[in-house]
Amino acid sequence: MSIKENVQMVQKSLAEYPNIKIVAATKYVDASVAKELIDAGITDLGENRSDAFLEKYEALKDENVTWHFFGVLQARKVRLIIDKIDYLHSLDSLSLASEINKRRKEPLKCFVQVNVSNDPNKSGIDESKVTSFIKSLAKYPNIEVVGLMTITKLTFYEDLLEGYFSTMKKLQEEVQALNLPYAPCTELSMGMSNDYLIAAKNGATMVRLGRILFN
Repeated sequence: MSIKENVQMVQKSLAEYPNIKIVAATKYVDASVAKELIDAGITDLGENRSDAFLEKYEALKDENVTWHFFGVLQARKVRLIIDKIDYLHSLDSLSLASEINKRRKEPLKCFVQVNVSNDPNKSGIDESKVTSFIKSLAKYPNIEVVGLMTITKLTFYEDLLEGYFSTMKKLQEEVQALNLPYAPCTELSMGMSNDYLIAAKNGATMVRLGRILFN
């Protein structure tokens, strides 16, 4: 199938969730393939390495792209990308928040990354610390918490995934109930190629898709 056909297939599968935004994870493809995605109607692109992001950003600078960054962002590399991205999906420390606040010229839309599956190989903060962490971001005017993000364990047990995603939805509601002006938390970034439909059913507003768009 072509990229355009893959995009149409995914869009059709999400027809009952018209408000979900598809963010293409482009780490395994080059800028020419990313351009095919744009031509097929996917203009939200995400990277997880700063060097790969900068390469695609430059190659696609004349395109109408909304840029997302998913990966671990080292403090020393914040200055390289922070005024070029539209969304950061991986905020999980005050040191990173402080560096973003210092380097960014205007508020950055951030997702707080939550390690909801307690996977030692995943980044993110513990679910029990989400609200206290978000409260502690009040002193950083260039951080806007638009939502929560998670990367779950790779599993095909739907009950397990349902549990992770429903927990994320509850956490989102807890943050919203705080009524913090800098943390509206209206978004949930969760679900990838193997589990995006389960995530959609449990309240995802953004799904981060890679291989399903390219294979």
